[in-house]
Amino acid sequence: MIEDILFTLLIPALIVSVILIIHKRRKANLTGFKTALTPICFFLVGVTNLSAYWFDFMGFLSWGLSVALFILGAYFTKYMPEHNEQS
Repeated sequence: MIEDILFTLLIPALIVSVILIIHKRRKANLTGFKTALTPICFFLVGVTNLSAYWFDFMGFLSWGLSVALFILGAYFTKYMPEHNEQS
């Protein structure tokens, strides 16, 4: 029961976080696809695990896909711009 509640709360959390990422990218004037690959990979990890739970597909394939997406997300951090602290 509690697992169902937590996973149904994950959907609005994912939607809100995608909207916030889009607003932050527009505010920082970031364009291009390469700078968005890290958040895309990390959001796909959540979607993969959510769909694997709902469709009872918890296994090696969903685990392997999650690990591959984490590795890809970490790899694409090199395309993200550096954060400059301004006082």
